[in-house]
Amino acid sequence: MTKKYARPRTGVSVLALALGGALAVPATAQDTAQDSKDFGFEEIVVTATKRASSIQDVPFSINAQTEADIRRSGAKSLEDLSRNVAGLMIQNLGPGQSQVSIRGVSAGQVVRDQPGVKEQVGVYLDESVISLSLFTPDLDLYDLNRVETLRGPQGTLFGSGSVGGTIRYITNQPNVEEFEGNVEGDLNTVSGGGTGGHIKAMANLPISDGTSAVRVVAYHTEYAGFIDAHRPSGNITENVNSGSRTGGRVAFTFKPSDTLTITPRVIYQEIDMDGFNRQEVYNVYANPYMDEPTTFEGREQFLKLREGFKDETLIADLTGEISFDGFDVTSITSYTDRDILVSRDASALTGSVSIDLGYPAAAINLPSNLRDTTAVEQFTQEVRLSSNGDGALQWIIGGFYANTDRYYQQYLPTPGYDAYTDAVLGAGTAEATRAGVAPVDSPFYSELPYTLEQIAIFGELTYDVTDRLELTAGGRYYDYKEERSVTQVGLFGNGVVDQVDETASNGFTPRFLASYRASDNVTINAQVSKGFRLGGVNDPLNTALCNADDLEIFGGFQDYDDETLWNYEAGVKVQGSKFSLNAAAFYTDISNLQVTLDAGSCSSRISFNVPKAHTQGVELEFKARPFEGLDLSFAGSLLESEFDSTVNDSIGAVLGGVREGNRLASVPKVNFGATATYSFPFDVAGDDAEAYLSATFQHRGSLYTQPSDQEAGAGDFVSGLPYRGATGTEVTSLDLELDSYQTMNLSFGINWESLEFMAYVNNVFDENANLSFDRERGGRARLGFRTNTPRTFGMLIRKHF
Repeated sequence: MTKKYARPRTGVSVLALALGGALAVPATAQDTAQDSKDFGFEEIVVTATKRASSIQDVPFSINAQTEADIRRSGAKSLEDLSRNVAGLMIQNLGPGQSQVSIRGVSAGQVVRDQPGVKEQVGVYLDESVISLSLFTPDLDLYDLNRVETLRGPQGTLFGSGSVGGTIRYITNQPNVEEFEGNVEGDLNTVSGGGTGGHIKAMANLPISDGTSAVRVVAYHTEYAGFIDAHRPSGNITENVNSGSRTGGRVAFTFKPSDTLTITPRVIYQEIDMDGFNRQEVYNVYANPYMDEPTTFEGREQFLKLREGFKDETLIADLTGEISFDGFDVTSITSYTDRDILVSRDASALTGSVSIDLGYPAAAINLPSNLRDTTAVEQFTQEVRLSSNGDGALQWIIGGFYANTDRYYQQYLPTPGYDAYTDAVLGAGTAEATRAGVAPVDSPFYSELPYTLEQIAIFGELTYDVTDRLELTAGGRYYDYKEERSVTQVGLFGNGVVDQVDETASNGFTPRFLASYRASDNVTINAQVSKGFRLGGVNDPLNTALCNADDLEIFGGFQDYDDETLWNYEAGVKVQGSKFSLNAAAFYTDISNLQVTLDAGSCSSRISFNVPKAHTQGVELEFKARPFEGLDLSFAGSLLESEFDSTVNDSIGAVLGGVREGNRLASVPKVNFGATATYSFPFDVAGDDAEAYLSATFQHRGSLYTQPSDQEAGAGDFVSGLPYRGATGTEVTSLDLELDSYQTMNLSFGINWESLEFMAYVNNVFDENANLSFDRERGGRARLGFRTNTPRTFGMLIRKHF
């Protein structure tokens, strides 16, 4: 019996499925020539089980977007890639702040000032864990070998952050055999917006023949802005959400012998965005009810101050692999250092509180900048042993350690504010509320340092009962300890200084899998697995901002328990010479789902547990090549994600929309897409080439940003703020069920042996979709929606050498 990764497969594919989002280009001419021999698809080898195997042999639901797939789809971010993967959903909360969910397992909107909330989907760069709750790293996809999406809880091999699933960025490793390189440039323009583009390059250099090499990747991208901002002067500033991403990585491989490989690597990336993709419908400073009314058009907002997002990421890791007779030893050491700044125009927030406090107009109009900073240092170490023989029994066992220090700070510089505070509320009030900690003219200041330490031991056994039946059993023991200190002072705070809270948990997550090869072309899989997410402690409410009702409702929420779930699934993988199909049905039983809620006027967010919830559905990925030159693909999911419990607040009302039968947030019931690409020979000045035409269509179903958005009357907002002619009793009515939307992308390209050219149009019909809902201070200060990029025209040139 041979190893799984050595089994020959004809026509195996994970589906290069475009659910929308960008362009589609065919594989290189060399790949196409190879495929055209039998109209089949290239085999994809993945490491989702921490050993190499064909994707069709992995005994659970997995998608792998290969380097060719990424080029075909034109994907430039994880959000773009999600449109190609059934069951994967990215909730857009602004640049670098998106949330990931798989198969409908979703806690709702988690925002910047909830640093204690843990992620539900683990994210890895090769073997290094890089997950960070809200701030999922927005890595560039250039020179990736593939991106794997492992559906369902992956707690056995990947730990706590993988309760819904795991995403793995797999980079191309240094090639010790030959020199290779490529460079590409892109130029695009956005309808009604600015101009963007990128330049990227890769070079692989063998240092000594067959024993060492270095691979260098560098990239710079300019993002075109498309949001315009009304300013206090009455002028409009265009394209306020432009930005850039710059970075690269250097990896070395040393192979002093056939049994030893050592790969040190350094990755660095900077993201610098000038603003956010928020289109507003109401702002306390600009609304239809004022003496000088303002009505926002699409893709417009109001700003007193420019906003921004910065993310500086450094990752250094070292992977060592050594083979012995019968087993391999792998060691992964990783260090991550991230500095994140979210800078928001909080003038509407501060101004709304000033109105409540009876401050004069000059104070209400002060510019106010809310600055959220996050500094993360994380060290991880994993060591594992795995069998490398050809026997019926295969095994893997390992240990994992992580230490994470996360320092979160939030403050609200508002020059001149203390003087108005003392004038209205009494001399010395501002200094007293600072508690000797907050800087002057910052009515809110908080510090939350966290330390999280975890250890885990994991293992899996796989046994070939027969040539057709394979059984796997595994488990992971985990032990977590988290400590954080809270300081929250200022006029808007509650006076807490150095309050220490601790969270600890340990347990065991098992997994059982069965795979039956019904024929050479059909495999049936089944899985039962458990997932886990660590609980935590809520940050103190901004009690000074709460009205009496909200203080009564939300004041009792302190800590929340661990979230667990059991996943049950069955799937089938079918492959043929001209098609491939992967399908699965699943049911997830969730206990103590951690749901996040906006705490109304308190301008705070809280997390709490829902005793029972579930998700269930089916997912399908299909690809066909009915004849040479024509590629068709489809991917889609049908989901039901609902609460099975009702949670009531302290006054007996349903809390935050958590009502039995209500939908979980940020999850569409229906999501699908299809792509058709036709390739044909193209003669340019006597040079043989290949041209192609491609069209991609995506449909995303309706969804809610937070569970409370589906309750009766949730879309009716009353500010209660009399200001500049507005009485404060006016009602702004919005439909908080974010409508379904469709996008279409078209591309045309030509491939020569070492040169590619492509012209594309994304979002052909200029769909202005609402991706998530944004509310400031429970909607009293500001209301808006985050939106997608308008119609985009572009050209790309890629050179291989």
